[in-house]
Amino acid sequence: MKRILNFSIIAHIDHGKSTLAQRLLSFSNKYVGRRDKGSDFDSMELEQERGITIKSKSLRILYSKDSVDYELNMIDTPGHVDFAYEVSKALYACEVAILLVDASKGVQAQTVSNAYKAIEQNLEIIPVINKIDLPTARIKEVEAEICSFFGFKLSEICYTSAKTGEGVEDLFETLLSKTLLKDKVESANPRALIYDSYYDEHLGVVALCLVDGSFNKGDNLYINSNKTNFTALKVGYFSPLMVDCETLNNGEVGFIVTGLKQLSQVRVGDTIGLSGSTVKPFPDFEEVKPKVFLGIYPEDSSQIQDLRKALEILNLSDSSFTYEPQSAGHLGYGFNCGFLGLLHADIVLERLKREFFVELVVTTPTVSYFITTTKNEKVEVHSAREYPDPTFISTVEEPVCKVEIIFPAEYLGSVLGLVNEKRGLVLDTDQLLGSVKNLIKANFNIPLSEIIIDFNDRLKSVTSGYASMSYEIIGYVISDIVKVSILIAGEDFPPLSLLIHQSNSERMGRMIVSKLKQELPRQQFSIALQATIGGKIIARETLPAFRKDVTAKLYGGDRTRKDKLLKKQKLGKKRMSQAGRVRVDKETFFKIIKQN
Repeated sequence: MKRILNFSIIAHIDHGKSTLAQRLLSFSNKYVGRRDKGSDFDSMELEQERGITIKSKSLRILYSKDSVDYELNMIDTPGHVDFAYEVSKALYACEVAILLVDASKGVQAQTVSNAYKAIEQNLEIIPVINKIDLPTARIKEVEAEICSFFGFKLSEICYTSAKTGEGVEDLFETLLSKTLLKDKVESANPRALIYDSYYDEHLGVVALCLVDGSFNKGDNLYINSNKTNFTALKVGYFSPLMVDCETLNNGEVGFIVTGLKQLSQVRVGDTIGLSGSTVKPFPDFEEVKPKVFLGIYPEDSSQIQDLRKALEILNLSDSSFTYEPQSAGHLGYGFNCGFLGLLHADIVLERLKREFFVELVVTTPTVSYFITTTKNEKVEVHSAREYPDPTFISTVEEPVCKVEIIFPAEYLGSVLGLVNEKRGLVLDTDQLLGSVKNLIKANFNIPLSEIIIDFNDRLKSVTSGYASMSYEIIGYVISDIVKVSILIAGEDFPPLSLLIHQSNSERMGRMIVSKLKQELPRQQFSIALQATIGGKIIARETLPAFRKDVTAKLYGGDRTRKDKLLKKQKLGKKRMSQAGRVRVDKETFFKIIKQN
């Protein structure tokens, strides 16, 4: 028998999770990694550059003390709200959660959100104040916040500096005291929870999982949700490099090499069982669907095949984003891509540029809407292109989020004003009486479309950078969503159409036609630029025509000669405006997209 503990480190983004995890890993007696080559956790260039965790990492710490063998399975989770589902499944695999709080920033929104996830799953929580070495550390204030938010006693809080190593050994001893004795169980119906997965070009899909029972190398297995069968080519754990073993025993965290070629077959939260047996699936499994959609075009249309290939390769390692080809007429071809959130989209787009050298232009983010037609059919649309004729629409539903914001009380008026502007509804506000900075925790219902673009930036601006937020989609509500179409010389231009709430439609329509007037090249005839909803014009600008001086060659004579030339020019322009078609070149379109 050995003493085993599965634990996770949870925190708001950039509070030092991965640095602390690296320190804890150094206690392992069988470290198989990169002691002198940087972090074993945030190994991706983007992770190191931005100081964030994008992919969960699970590592095993093997330790011996006083003739007792310890096995600590550590899961380092992302801190950003975009990856909340992955965090919840990682916590399900644990018994203990280290709640990490930055000594200078204090308790922030995602700290609270992740802590509540751990509490809901009955995990034991160890509160830790990190970065105590910083000159700006506010240890007394952060202590008060932790006790006020979560009800901990001061004696329960640990103090660390992951950068210098101060206090990490005491935290490690606390973890050892939480370990449990677990037998090697031979269960008739063993099962495993998939809390993450990735694609390896040599091994196929590798599932990271918590084992309930035991699994052996060579076992014939299946995935519960889609009944996909496979053989366990390898089983083992990370320390932090892959270490093969013959068996994953009860309560252990490790990997199973499935040999499957499609990452979409191995979903986070799904259950693995032995072929021929019926297993009880782990609860609350759901297929993660994209929440934010962007149109992606290559700046150089000759790179469309390079972009397609790049998306295919990235999708192998990250099945949580989707892509579908779409055409923008004479603007060329691109893809409509779905992401978990804006950070997730930013990461994928940055990888496309860095790893595949494809220069991109991206449209304004949109969300998915559910439309009930007059025939009582329900359809999901992700862009204005898919929006049906308004005469066939009965109702439109848009996604609504529960947004939690933590901010100093002095900014209450500014925050409420911003929320009201974004069509938000106040649910409750709670003043934290034990907090030194007199913090307020407020909950709001706000449409997802209102927070995905600039809400966080505006929130930071009106609170001088002190506010933090987290959100989760709680459902769909009927809303007055309309399609704003852009007409150029009376002709619909679909790439600039958008779905928006009725209250914001006129403002956005005026903005787009105004930008068009600035960017479109002038023609020999005037051009009407219109924004419409159905057949109603809500905004209009006129791009004036060039006026060629046709009378310049006249050097005298009767007035009728001049009038004759001007009349001829007028008739010619009228014919051109009736037969001419305005061409919006790619550069003009991209300028408008970037400005919006």
